[in-house]
Amino acid sequence: MKKQERRHFTPEQKSKILGEHHLDKVPVSDLCEKYKLQPSVFYGWQRALFERAPQVFVESRATPAETVKRELGGKVEHLEAKLVKKDAVIAELSEALVDLKELGEL
Repeated sequence: MKKQERRHFTPEQKSKILGEHHLDKVPVSDLCEKYKLQPSVFYGWQRALFERAPQVFVESRATPAETVKRELGGKVEHLEAKLVKKDAVIAELSEALVDLKELGEL
């Protein structure tokens, strides 16, 4: 018996198939036949869609300025953390250099 190769659907294809059911009212059984899907696969995609649905509404309420501000705020925090780390390394190296000068090794 030959093992079937696993097929992969793009996010666009999954969205289209789910849309056929939810918007066009095509029965799940017909879609599964048409696209050669197991119903459990279809329902898994549907569950993932509805689990992530609240994100769509949160993001849609944010104005473009708020979105940019949030993104830049994250970048600023990241860069500030890098700066603190860099300053700590410089301080450590400076201290080691002073110690070496005091010992006359430099």
